[in-house]
Amino acid sequence: MEKMRNKITNAISDFFFEYETPRQVLVRNRRVGVVCRLIQLGVLAYIIGWVFIYEKGYQCTDTAVSSVFTKMKGVGYTNVDGVEKVWDVADYVFPPQGDASFVVMTNYIITEGQSLGVCPELPGKHNCTKDVDCDGGSYKRTGHGRMSGVCDNTTKTCEVMAWCPVEDDSHIQSVPPLLMSAENYTLFIKNSVTFPLFGVTRSNLVEGIDANYISKCLYHPEKAPLCPIFNMGDLVKLSGFNFETIAKVGGAIGIVVDWTCNFDVDVRHCKPKYNFHGLYGNPNETDKARASVGYNFRYARHYFEDKVQKRTLLKVFGIRIDVIVQSLARRFDIIPTLTAIGSGVGIFGVATVVCDLVLLYLLPKREFYKNMKFKFTDSQGQPDNDSFDLDPNVFYGLGAKPEHVQETGRSNDPESEGGSIETEARQCH
Repeated sequence: MEKMRNKITNAISDFFFEYETPRQVLVRNRRVGVVCRLIQLGVLAYIIGWVFIYEKGYQCTDTAVSSVFTKMKGVGYTNVDGVEKVWDVADYVFPPQGDASFVVMTNYIITEGQSLGVCPELPGKHNCTKDVDCDGGSYKRTGHGRMSGVCDNTTKTCEVMAWCPVEDDSHIQSVPPLLMSAENYTLFIKNSVTFPLFGVTRSNLVEGIDANYISKCLYHPEKAPLCPIFNMGDLVKLSGFNFETIAKVGGAIGIVVDWTCNFDVDVRHCKPKYNFHGLYGNPNETDKARASVGYNFRYARHYFEDKVQKRTLLKVFGIRIDVIVQSLARRFDIIPTLTAIGSGVGIFGVATVVCDLVLLYLLPKREFYKNMKFKFTDSQGQPDNDSFDLDPNVFYGLGAKPEHVQETGRSNDPESEGGSIETEARQCH
């Protein structure tokens, strides 16, 4: 019983008051040493160059809550068949609320004076020779209305109940587009962003952008990169398209407002950068047979004439503008810093693993290095340790040689590194 109590007491004492450290073998070998240092240098370059400098692993990040307001300015003019018309913002911008996504009309097909009634379809939509060819009460996906079951003898097409006369969009005004004057319109963008994690709010009307500056400036990538007023012709050009080409059948342009900020420096350095991208079509595309080229939609203006409801239908071809805000703010934080350092220190272990593989499996003296690195024991058939006359200053453990450390720093074990003449090479650790 006393023996068991002493064992428990010793085990508890050893657990709290002893420290175990791994055994290390110093191997002097040029090839292994060079491999070790090269791997360590590579890991160090990765940690410093990629993790800390490029990826900013010492900073925490946040994205912004954003709002965008837009306003168009400019006047257009058309003269179609001697009919002159002036187009202002209320006529050519859809929708008119100043959203981050809107369309500026550049070309159109207009059908005026439509009213509800029965009229023949366009040639090619649903041809017929007699009434039985027209299925009364049915609809055709590409048609304009509900078929009445009557074949019009003049046009040889089925009559439909629809807005009459039906729209003929087979011909598009192309040279030049009707609202080529849209090239000179201007767009004003007002954008504000808030980074909740850092409690910072910024606007694209940064320091120095006042009312006097806005009244005179026009965006230029180099001369005026912070001006929030953009010329439509410049937008199309900066996105890689030709204005006349895109104005004919429409297209889409993305304006990216990029807020990439480092709050380790003064907040005033957090300023937007504008980038421009064509979102529909390829400016170098020459295949005119592609399906669904450009961008268009229909818009109707209803009115009453002699108590009869009528409408003016416009098939609008235009440039769709999408203002896209992307953001990423950074600031120093101790937690990601320690995490990055800890992961980097862990990666240093790769050098040890590679060098051990070279030592133990590739070098000619691998058996010698294996004997130096590992202590092999066999506990089968051995009596209890208490029967041995053990030196209390010696620590015995599986997988490590017993070392009797004296003042000289050398080991009593004749097989240890201190007593070996053949020690060569270096283990990276």
